[in-house]
Amino acid sequence: MKYSPQKFEETFVMDFLVEAKYGFRRHLLFLIFFFFLLYSARFWHWYSGIYQYYVLFFVYIILIAMVYINIYVLVPRFFFKTKYLTYLVLLVLMGVVGLNFIGYSFRHLFEDFRTQYIPKDNERGGIYEGVLMCIPIILTTTTIKLLQKWISDNKRISELSTLTLNMELNELRNQINPHFLFNMLNNVKALIRTDPAKASVVIVKLSEFLRYQLYENSEEKTLLASEIDFLSNFLNLEKIRRDNFSFEIHTDVDKRIISSTFIPPNLFTTFVENAVKHSVDLSGGESYVKIEINIENKELHFMCVNSRSAGYIVSDKKNSGLGLANIIRRLELLYNDTFDLQIESDEKEYTVNLKIPV
Repeated sequence: MKYSPQKFEETFVMDFLVEAKYGFRRHLLFLIFFFFLLYSARFWHWYSGIYQYYVLFFVYIILIAMVYINIYVLVPRFFFKTKYLTYLVLLVLMGVVGLNFIGYSFRHLFEDFRTQYIPKDNERGGIYEGVLMCIPIILTTTTIKLLQKWISDNKRISELSTLTLNMELNELRNQINPHFLFNMLNNVKALIRTDPAKASVVIVKLSEFLRYQLYENSEEKTLLASEIDFLSNFLNLEKIRRDNFSFEIHTDVDKRIISSTFIPPNLFTTFVENAVKHSVDLSGGESYVKIEINIENKELHFMCVNSRSAGYIVSDKKNSGLGLANIIRRLELLYNDTFDLQIESDEKEYTVNLKIPV
């Protein structure tokens, strides 16, 4: 996968702001940036010699302490718990206390080291200048903490959604497979009574189905070639059971593509099973199922057409059986709104058209 330089930079900046592995570097960069921001203020130039740096570092430590109290005390204990009014009051109170403590220190601890007389208005202006530079810094750190929490919560929600999705998919798949095998065993039961020789062949074929269920269906993805073989075996079983039944599976796709394309297992089984069931001719006439599978522009097109017996009524897709309802839900979970399913029915044919991304 290729990333543009702009996308990479945006991703790196976002990761740097919120990822724990960048924590030390993030704090170090913030401390350096804040120091140079305070260094550009004028209040510490009022003092002589080494004491001007004492004043600078004193104010720096006080303001940094206020910033980190906001980050690690006020924001998590009040803001994140939706106590917004309490948070605002405490933030303002902390600012007032910090400002007065700095002013008190200037008047009593560093007064003797001033190089010139500074009017009170200018003194307050210089202090306010430093504090006003601190306000946007505090608000920025609050925003970053909110961003960190938002990303953390979204990751947790995403993990829970993925877990729920996998559980629902497994449940749907586990409902479809017994439903399919139940119909197969009913076919075997009918053949044992009418044609034991055919029943023996069906039982051998059924073992291949069980192998597929055990080894292929347990995986998240299976080869398209395996799925086609599975459908072919199923339709061959139906042909053994019904002399007047015919089927076609047409794949206008390069064999190398079929052997390298992966899809969720048993994705087409329910459609084909319903096609076989709906194709039964009550009068004993000819019946058929035709399947076409194509891949074009990274989209797989599956079409299944079956003949319909006169007088055989097919309900709408929402009420046409447990298997079909579950496969539609499974498609929604797997592909969201990127799949297209169309089911059409007329007097002679029943058609399923499905498009999925691959």
